[in-house]
Amino acid sequence: MDQADQLRNIIKQQNKQQHLARVITVTSGKGGVGKSNISVNLAIQLSRLDKKVVILDADFGLANVEVMLGIRPQYNLADMMFKGKSLRDVISAGPENIGFISGGSGLREMTNLSRDQVQNLVRMIYGLDNIADVVIIDTGAGISDNVIELVMASSEVLLVATPEPTSITDAYALLKTLCRKPEFYKNHSKIRMVANRTHGYDEGKELFDKLDTVVKKFLKMKMEYLGYIPYDEKLLKAVMKQLPVSLAYPNAASSRAILEMAMFLENRKDGIEQGQSKGLSGLLTRMFHYKKV
Repeated sequence: MDQADQLRNIIKQQNKQQHLARVITVTSGKGGVGKSNISVNLAIQLSRLDKKVVILDADFGLANVEVMLGIRPQYNLADMMFKGKSLRDVISAGPENIGFISGGSGLREMTNLSRDQVQNLVRMIYGLDNIADVVIIDTGAGISDNVIELVMASSEVLLVATPEPTSITDAYALLKTLCRKPEFYKNHSKIRMVANRTHGYDEGKELFDKLDTVVKKFLKMKMEYLGYIPYDEKLLKAVMKQLPVSLAYPNAASSRAILEMAMFLENRKDGIEQGQSKGLSGLLTRMFHYKKV
Protein backbone atom coordinates (compact mmCIF):
# COMPACT_ATOMS: atom_id res chain seq x y z
CA MET A 1 0.00 0.00 0.00
CA ASP A 2 1.53 3.34 -1.06
CA GLN A 3 1.41 6.66 0.81
CA ALA A 4 -1.59 8.04 -1.07
CA ASP A 5 -3.62 4.87 -0.40
CA GLN A 6 -2.74 5.05 3.29
CA LEU A 7 -3.86 8.69 3.44
CA ARG A 8 -7.11 7.92 1.66
CA ASN A 9 -7.83 5.16 4.20
CA ILE A 10 -7.21 7.63 7.02
CA ILE A 11 -9.64 10.04 5.38
CA LYS A 12 -12.32 7.36 5.03
CA GLN A 13 -12.10 6.62 8.75
CA GLN A 14 -12.25 10.34 9.52
CA ASN A 15 -15.33 10.84 7.38
CA LYS A 16 -17.25 8.26 9.42
CA GLN A 17 -17.47 10.81 12.23
CA GLN A 18 -20.64 12.83 12.70
CA HIS A 19 -18.87 16.16 13.10
CA LEU A 20 -16.88 17.88 10.36
CA ALA A 21 -15.61 21.44 10.59
CA ARG A 22 -16.55 24.02 8.00
CA VAL A 23 -13.39 25.32 6.30
CA ILE A 24 -13.30 28.92 5.04
CA THR A 25 -10.12 30.05 3.30
CA VAL A 26 -9.43 33.81 3.22
CA THR A 27 -7.00 34.97 0.54
CA SER A 28 -6.00 37.92 -1.64
CA GLY A 29 -4.02 38.68 -4.75
CA LYS A 30 -1.68 41.08 -2.95
CA GLY A 31 -0.59 41.97 0.56
CA GLY A 32 -1.82 44.91 2.59
CA VAL A 33 -5.52 44.60 1.75
CA GLY A 34 -6.69 43.62 5.25
CA LYS A 35 -7.00 39.88 4.73
CA SER A 36 -5.72 38.84 8.17
CA ASN A 37 -7.79 41.55 9.85
CA ILE A 38 -10.91 40.16 8.23
CA SER A 39 -9.97 36.59 9.21
CA VAL A 40 -9.55 37.52 12.89
CA ASN A 41 -12.69 39.63 13.15
CA LEU A 42 -14.78 37.13 11.20
CA ALA A 43 -13.66 34.44 13.65
CA ILE A 44 -14.76 36.58 16.59
CA GLN A 45 -18.14 37.36 15.07
CA LEU A 46 -18.76 33.68 14.23
CA SER A 47 -17.81 32.77 17.81
CA ARG A 48 -20.42 35.24 19.03
CA LEU A 49 -22.88 33.25 16.94
CA ASP A 50 -22.06 30.24 19.15
CA LYS A 51 -19.56 28.60 16.80
CA LYS A 52 -16.29 27.05 17.92
CA VAL A 53 -13.75 28.74 15.66
CA VAL A 54 -10.05 28.10 15.08
CA ILE A 55 -7.89 30.30 12.84
CA LEU A 56 -5.01 28.65 11.01
CA ASP A 57 -2.41 31.30 10.17
CA ALA A 58 -1.09 29.91 6.90
CA ASP A 59 0.89 33.06 6.08
CA PHE A 60 3.88 31.01 7.12
CA GLY A 61 6.70 32.77 8.93
CA LEU A 62 4.95 36.13 9.40
CA ALA A 63 2.65 35.55 12.40
CA ASN A 64 0.11 38.21 11.38
CA VAL A 65 -2.70 36.73 13.46
CA GLU A 66 -0.77 36.65 16.73
CA VAL A 67 0.42 40.23 16.18
CA MET A 68 -3.14 41.43 15.61
CA LEU A 69 -4.32 39.65 18.74
CA GLY A 70 -1.38 40.85 20.81
CA ILE A 71 -0.78 37.27 22.00
CA ARG A 72 2.53 35.45 21.91
CA PRO A 73 1.83 31.69 21.60
CA GLN A 74 3.98 29.13 23.33
CA TYR A 75 4.11 26.89 20.25
CA ASN A 76 3.47 27.28 16.52
CA LEU A 77 3.10 25.19 13.37
CA ALA A 78 6.84 24.62 13.11
CA ASP A 79 6.78 22.96 16.54
CA MET A 80 4.13 20.55 15.29
CA MET A 81 5.84 19.82 11.98
CA PHE A 82 9.42 19.55 13.14
CA LYS A 83 9.46 19.15 16.96
CA GLY A 84 6.79 16.59 17.69
CA LYS A 85 4.20 18.82 19.34
CA SER A 86 0.56 17.75 19.04
CA LEU A 87 -2.23 19.66 17.36
CA ARG A 88 -3.74 20.64 20.70
CA ASP A 89 -0.32 21.83 21.89
CA VAL A 90 -0.13 24.44 19.10
CA ILE A 91 -3.67 25.83 19.45
CA SER A 92 -3.49 29.05 21.45
CA ALA A 93 -6.45 30.60 23.24
CA GLY A 94 -7.68 33.86 21.78
CA PRO A 95 -10.42 36.34 22.74
CA GLU A 96 -14.11 35.44 22.64
CA ASN A 97 -13.25 31.73 22.91
CA ILE A 98 -11.58 31.52 19.51
CA GLY A 99 -8.44 29.47 19.03
CA PHE A 100 -5.59 30.16 16.67
CA ILE A 101 -2.57 28.34 15.31
CA SER A 102 0.40 30.57 14.60
CA GLY A 103 2.46 30.13 11.46
CA GLY A 104 5.51 31.31 13.40
CA SER A 105 7.49 34.50 13.08
CA GLY A 106 10.70 34.72 11.07
CA LEU A 107 10.93 30.94 10.69
CA ARG A 108 12.76 30.15 7.45
CA GLU A 109 11.65 26.52 7.45
CA MET A 110 8.01 27.65 7.36
CA THR A 111 8.45 30.08 4.49
CA ASN A 112 9.92 27.51 2.09
CA LEU A 113 7.54 24.61 2.42
CA SER A 114 7.38 22.26 -0.52
CA ARG A 115 4.08 21.10 -1.96
CA ASP A 116 4.48 17.76 -0.21
CA GLN A 117 5.13 19.51 3.09
CA VAL A 118 2.00 21.65 2.69
CA GLN A 119 -0.02 18.51 2.03
CA ASN A 120 1.58 16.80 5.01
CA LEU A 121 0.70 19.82 7.15
CA VAL A 122 -2.95 19.51 6.20
CA ARG A 123 -2.85 15.81 7.05
CA MET A 124 -1.48 16.67 10.50
CA ILE A 125 -4.20 19.21 11.27
CA TYR A 126 -7.26 17.34 10.07
CA GLY A 127 -7.93 16.64 13.75
CA LEU A 128 -9.46 20.13 13.87
CA ASP A 129 -12.62 18.43 12.63
CA ASN A 130 -13.01 17.15 16.19
CA ILE A 131 -12.29 20.51 17.81
CA ALA A 132 -13.95 23.28 15.78
CA ASP A 133 -17.20 24.08 14.04
CA VAL A 134 -15.41 26.50 11.71
CA VAL A 135 -11.76 26.59 10.64
CA ILE A 136 -10.64 29.86 9.03
CA ILE A 137 -7.47 29.50 6.99
CA ASP A 138 -5.68 32.84 6.59
CA THR A 139 -3.38 32.31 3.62
CA GLY A 140 -0.40 34.37 2.54
CA ALA A 141 -0.99 36.95 -0.17
CA GLY A 142 -0.23 36.46 -3.84
CA ILE A 143 0.10 33.39 -6.02
CA SER A 144 2.83 31.37 -4.33
CA ASP A 145 2.57 27.58 -4.47
CA ASN A 146 1.53 27.47 -0.80
CA VAL A 147 -1.38 29.87 -1.38
CA ILE A 148 -2.57 28.23 -4.59
CA GLU A 149 -2.41 24.75 -3.03
CA LEU A 150 -4.67 25.77 -0.14
CA VAL A 151 -7.11 27.82 -2.22
CA MET A 152 -7.33 25.13 -4.88
CA ALA A 153 -8.38 22.53 -2.32
CA SER A 154 -10.94 24.72 -0.50
CA SER A 155 -14.67 24.56 -1.06
CA GLU A 156 -15.26 28.04 0.41
CA VAL A 157 -12.97 30.94 -0.46
CA LEU A 158 -13.22 34.61 0.54
CA LEU A 159 -11.23 36.75 -1.90
CA VAL A 160 -10.35 40.14 -0.39
CA ALA A 161 -9.77 43.15 -2.63
CA THR A 162 -9.64 46.93 -2.25
CA PRO A 163 -10.42 49.71 -4.76
CA GLU A 164 -6.70 50.07 -5.58
CA PRO A 165 -6.10 49.09 -9.23
CA THR A 166 -3.22 46.78 -8.24
CA SER A 167 -5.48 44.93 -5.83
CA ILE A 168 -8.01 44.25 -8.57
CA THR A 169 -5.43 43.10 -11.12
CA ASP A 170 -3.69 40.89 -8.56
CA ALA A 171 -6.99 39.32 -7.47
CA TYR A 172 -7.67 38.50 -11.12
CA ALA A 173 -4.14 37.08 -11.45
CA LEU A 174 -4.81 34.73 -8.54
CA LEU A 175 -8.05 33.48 -10.10
CA LYS A 176 -6.36 33.12 -13.48
CA THR A 177 -3.59 31.04 -11.91
CA LEU A 178 -6.19 28.80 -10.28
CA CYS A 179 -8.00 28.26 -13.56
CA ARG A 180 -4.80 27.24 -15.30
CA LYS A 181 -4.35 24.39 -12.87
CA PRO A 182 -5.82 21.17 -14.31
CA GLU A 183 -6.56 20.02 -10.75
CA PHE A 184 -8.83 23.01 -10.04
CA TYR A 185 -12.56 22.44 -10.41
CA LYS A 186 -14.40 25.70 -11.04
CA ASN A 187 -17.77 24.32 -10.03
CA HIS A 188 -16.45 22.88 -6.80
CA SER A 189 -15.31 26.06 -5.05
CA LYS A 190 -17.65 28.75 -3.78
CA ILE A 191 -15.67 31.96 -4.25
CA ARG A 192 -17.03 35.10 -2.62
CA MET A 193 -15.39 38.50 -2.97
CA VAL A 194 -15.07 40.93 -0.06
CA ALA A 195 -14.60 44.59 -0.98
CA ASN A 196 -12.49 46.15 1.76
CA ARG A 197 -11.75 49.80 2.60
CA THR A 198 -14.50 51.21 0.42
CA HIS A 199 -16.44 54.43 0.87
CA GLY A 200 -19.88 52.91 0.73
CA TYR A 201 -22.03 50.25 -0.90
CA ASP A 202 -21.77 51.68 -4.42
CA GLU A 203 -17.97 51.63 -4.48
CA GLY A 204 -17.89 48.08 -3.12
CA LYS A 205 -20.42 46.80 -5.67
CA GLU A 206 -18.61 48.61 -8.48
CA LEU A 207 -15.38 46.92 -7.44
CA PHE A 208 -17.04 43.52 -7.53
CA ASP A 209 -18.70 44.18 -10.89
CA LYS A 210 -15.38 45.15 -12.48
CA LEU A 211 -13.69 41.96 -11.38
CA ASP A 212 -16.72 39.77 -12.00
CA THR A 213 -17.07 41.01 -15.58
CA VAL A 214 -13.56 39.98 -16.62
CA VAL A 215 -13.73 36.75 -14.61
CA LYS A 216 -16.92 35.69 -16.40
CA LYS A 217 -15.63 36.72 -19.82
CA PHE A 218 -12.13 35.31 -19.75
CA LEU A 219 -12.15 32.63 -17.04
CA LYS A 220 -15.75 31.39 -17.42
CA MET A 221 -15.92 31.31 -13.65
CA LYS A 222 -18.69 32.09 -11.15
CA MET A 223 -18.07 34.42 -8.25
CA GLU A 224 -20.36 35.89 -5.58
CA TYR A 225 -20.32 39.23 -3.79
CA LEU A 226 -20.20 38.79 -0.02
CA GLY A 227 -20.25 42.50 0.79
CA TYR A 228 -18.13 45.51 1.63
CA ILE A 229 -16.23 46.74 4.67
CA PRO A 230 -16.05 50.53 4.86
CA TYR A 231 -12.88 52.49 5.42
CA ASP A 232 -12.93 52.99 9.17
CA GLU A 233 -10.62 55.09 11.36
CA LYS A 234 -11.63 53.02 14.36
CA LEU A 235 -10.31 49.89 12.68
CA LEU A 236 -6.94 51.62 12.25
CA LYS A 237 -6.97 52.61 15.92
CA ALA A 238 -7.73 49.03 16.91
CA VAL A 239 -4.80 47.76 14.84
CA MET A 240 -2.46 50.15 16.65
CA LYS A 241 -3.77 48.79 19.97
CA GLN A 242 -3.20 45.21 18.75
CA LEU A 243 -6.87 44.51 19.28
CA PRO A 244 -9.46 43.29 16.76
CA VAL A 245 -11.89 46.08 15.95
CA SER A 246 -14.76 43.77 16.92
CA LEU A 247 -13.43 43.88 20.48
CA ALA A 248 -12.08 47.41 20.69
CA TYR A 249 -15.00 49.09 18.92
CA PRO A 250 -17.88 46.61 18.59
CA ASN A 251 -20.24 49.27 17.23
CA ALA A 252 -17.82 50.61 14.61
CA ALA A 253 -18.97 50.51 11.00
CA SER A 254 -16.34 47.90 10.10
CA SER A 255 -17.36 45.69 13.04
CA ARG A 256 -21.00 45.80 11.99
CA ALA A 257 -20.09 44.99 8.38
CA ILE A 258 -18.09 41.91 9.39
CA LEU A 259 -20.92 40.79 11.70
CA GLU A 260 -23.31 40.96 8.74
CA MET A 261 -20.92 38.81 6.71
CA ALA A 262 -20.67 36.28 9.54
CA MET A 263 -24.46 36.09 9.77
CA PHE A 264 -24.75 35.67 6.01
CA LEU A 265 -22.18 32.87 5.97
CA GLU A 266 -23.88 31.13 8.87
CA ASN A 267 -27.22 31.26 7.07
CA ARG A 268 -25.87 30.31 3.64
CA LYS A 269 -24.42 26.83 3.67
CA ASP A 270 -25.71 25.77 0.28
CA GLY A 271 -22.28 26.10 -1.28
CA ILE A 272 -20.82 23.36 0.90
CA GLU A 273 -23.64 20.90 1.14
CA GLN A 274 -24.11 19.68 -2.40
CA GLY A 275 -22.37 16.34 -2.15
CA GLN A 276 -18.93 17.78 -1.57
CA SER A 277 -16.57 16.54 1.13
CA LYS A 278 -16.39 18.87 4.10
CA GLY A 279 -14.00 19.56 6.92
CA LEU A 280 -10.24 19.32 7.04
CA SER A 281 -10.47 15.71 5.96
CA GLY A 282 -12.45 16.90 2.94
CA LEU A 283 -9.77 19.43 2.09
CA LEU A 284 -7.19 16.66 2.31
CA THR A 285 -9.35 14.47 0.10
CA ARG A 286 -9.34 17.14 -2.59
CA MET A 287 -5.59 17.66 -2.29
CA PHE A 288 -4.99 13.98 -2.92
CA HIS A 289 -7.82 13.42 -5.38
CA TYR A 290 -5.47 13.96 -8.27
CA LYS A 291 -2.23 12.87 -6.60
CA LYS A 292 -1.26 9.35 -7.61
CA VAL A 293 1.97 8.10 -6.08
